[in-house]
Order: sequence, then C-alpha cells, then structure tokens
Amino acid sequence: MPEGQTVLSLLRKAEDKLSSVSHDLARRDAEIMLAHVLDTSLARLPIYEQRIPPLHIDQFERCVRRRQAGEPVAYIIGEQEFWSLTFKVNEHTLVPRPDTETLVEVGLRHLTPGKPTRILDLGTGSGCILLSLLHERAEASGVGVDKSSNALAIAKMNADQLGLLSRCELREGDWYEALREGEQFDLIVSNPPYIQSSDMLALMPDVREHEPHSALDGGVDGLDCYRRIASDAAFFLCRGGTIAVEVGIGQHEDVADLFVMSGLEAVSTHADLAGVMRVVAAKKAAES
Repeated sequence: MPEGQTVLSLLRKAEDKLSSVSHDLARRDAEIMLAHVLDTSLARLPIYEQRIPPLHIDQFERCVRRRQAGEPVAYIIGEQEFWSLTFKVNEHTLVPRPDTETLVEVGLRHLTPGKPTRILDLGTGSGCILLSLLHERAEASGVGVDKSSNALAIAKMNADQLGLLSRCELREGDWYEALREGEQFDLIVSNPPYIQSSDMLALMPDVREHEPHSALDGGVDGLDCYRRIASDAAFFLCRGGTIAVEVGIGQHEDVADLFVMSGLEAVSTHADLAGVMRVVAAKKAAES
C-alpha cells in the first residue's frame, strides 16, 4: 500500500495520468477529486508538504482510474457546482454546465422579487434550474417534471439539501402529461434534449458514454422536444407568463419560429458568456 506521499506529489502523478483524457483540465480534475477524498474545499487543499494517509491514497487512485476510463469528474465525486450551489448528480442526470446558468439568469428577469409566482421545469433532471430559481426567489414555488424516477430521486435529495423541498413538487411524467388540468405557471423553463441523433457519436467520450442519452438525443433535427414543449406552452402559462428554454448552437431561430407558430409573442434570444445564442424566451399575451 502506498504511503508517505504528499498532496503535491499525488497531484503531479495524477496530472500525468489524466493528461490524455482531461487535457488542459487534468490538474484541475485531480485537485477536485483529491479535495473530495480529503473532505476539504479546493481553497483549503494543502498542496505542499502534508502527507496523505494510505487509505486516502487508495481512494484517490481509484478516482483517477475512473477518470482515466472517461467517467466525468462530477459522477466520480457525486456532485457538481451550479449557480454557486452544490448539486448531487449521478449517471441518471446530466452534469450541470455553466452555459445553463444563462437560462437561470433569463428566468430570474421574469420573476418579480417579492411576488408569489409558480415555476414549471420540464425535464428537471438534477433539479438544478428549478432549485436555483427557487433559491433566488423566496416567494416562488415550483413543479419539476421528469420521466426518470431515478433522476427525480436525485432532484428530491437536492431540494432537501437546499431546504427547498417545501416549495418544490416533483412529478414523474413525460413533459406536460404530469400536470393537472387547469394548472398554469408564471414561468416555464426547460433544458431539453437537443443533440441531433446523427451527432450523438461525435460527442465527447465522457458525455457520449456516461451521460443519459435520453437527456441528450433530440431526434433527427434536434428539435423534437421543442415541438412538444412549444405546442402546449400557452395552455399552461398564465396570461403574460414566460417560457424560456436552452438551445443548442444554431437552433435559436428554429425554436423562436416554433414559439411564434404556437401563438406566443415577444420572442427574444439570449447569449451565454461565450457569445452563443443559448436561450430562447417568449411570452403568452397579457389579458387585454
């Protein structure tokens, strides 16, 4: 059993092993996994002379082997930061990505602080979008829908961990089928599957081989889920309510057209930090 190794020496060895998988992020991946094993934060990770107990060395090296095999770091440590919050994740949920924070930002613009509002998150997965919105708007409540009971179990743990379970209802079902007749919401959000089926094999191996395909594959043109979401959005939006969805690169115009054809108005597109049009929003007409 290895012993007497310092944090710095462990990180150097791990960085070398991970360079072919994580490339420029090899050192960062190694630091995240070691901080997890040592139950400390990255900011407090001692990188010089502290020697690591053999048990922790073994645990860390198992993490490194899993990463070498292409497994995402978030699945290895069981969590991912999003919107400055920590969310539990596993193979039944997508790994929350910074791009999706743009959807939270857009959603918050349509939720008046201090006003009781209702939010619907379609395909909630880990719950990161809905729970981030609820975290920022204490008067809001919401419903998260997903067809995966395994994903909903993770979302429930996240809601509980963040103290939001009392304002969050999680339902199993396929899109709007989980809703009750007459239910309406001030805001509908979704990050649906939008990868074209023919492009699935071209995804990065850690995504293609580990993340749930049902949360990635958007059909032949990548727009299947948007058609379903747009078609019934007006029925479930309050007057003047907003729907906002994440889209893939180059899909914003097509999704905007789907919203217009569904009778929605005030369609807008919003770029992420990289300048990619990442979110399309639209409104239901306000009462005249």
